[in-house]
Amino acid sequence: MKLTILGCYSATPRALNNTTSQVLEINNHMFLIDCGEGTQVQLRKHRIKFNRIKHIFISHLHGDHFFGLVGLISTFRLLTRETDLHIYGPKGIKEVITLQMKLADSWTNYNLIFHELTSKKTKLVFEDDKVVVHTIPLNHRVYTNGFLFKEKEGERKLDIVAVENANIDTAYFRKLKQGFDVENRDGVLIDNKKVTKPAKKPKSYAFCSDTMFKEDIVPIIKNVDVLYHESTFLEKHANLALKTKHSTAKEAAKIAKHANVGTLVLGHYSTRYDGLNAFKEEAQTVFDNVELSEDGKVFNF
Repeated sequence: MKLTILGCYSATPRALNNTTSQVLEINNHMFLIDCGEGTQVQLRKHRIKFNRIKHIFISHLHGDHFFGLVGLISTFRLLTRETDLHIYGPKGIKEVITLQMKLADSWTNYNLIFHELTSKKTKLVFEDDKVVVHTIPLNHRVYTNGFLFKEKEGERKLDIVAVENANIDTAYFRKLKQGFDVENRDGVLIDNKKVTKPAKKPKSYAFCSDTMFKEDIVPIIKNVDVLYHESTFLEKHANLALKTKHSTAKEAAKIAKHANVGTLVLGHYSTRYDGLNAFKEEAQTVFDNVELSEDGKVFNF
């Protein structure tokens, strides 16, 4: 599982700071999460192949999370894209994007498929044979979702020596990988766990975009490997966090601790602060395993 941070600051882009956007690579998928202004420049800068992006997840309709989307859609058109592009986001995202395309007479030459979200409960929005994606309902000034990405349980691995010693015909190998007990050539039922090994533990990633402290998301993200949680403010500005419906670094750490996550990644920093170390230090008073997102930083989990 690879996470590339394209932008992780709040409000507006600056010379050295980009607004929210990131790429998650998980089980051969490449998901784009949020698309702040300048995202396609960052994609080029970090040599991420545009044609591998087939699904884009937008948390909410504040500009620092989606103003780069119509530009990216337009560039896909100019690159003569043919592959379908799926966009998941709040109701209204189709209207705002298609209006710009209509007025510019710049319709795509590929299928642009919108999945508009309205539910305030967690909902399955994507599934294939390898990965599932659910929404994480958040509490911000406008309708907002985070997204939970989870690998499905993989097939068990054959212990070839044990399989051969058990005298099992190759015709049953597929069943063994699927976890079934099978009969050997002598008609004896063989316990699956004696001739196979567990699949690699599925990985999971939770993206929690703009939100005030919201403890009821804990059951949704329980035990995820990695949690990205916004931390716009430090505790000394907790009054601003409450007023704007954002979180502090300490509040993000509380969510990570209660959910028993593996790693907490902080982001969406206000540029009122001179550096980022204070965010990490504050979060670590509550939760130990804390990382700081930074523009261009790559995490391999």
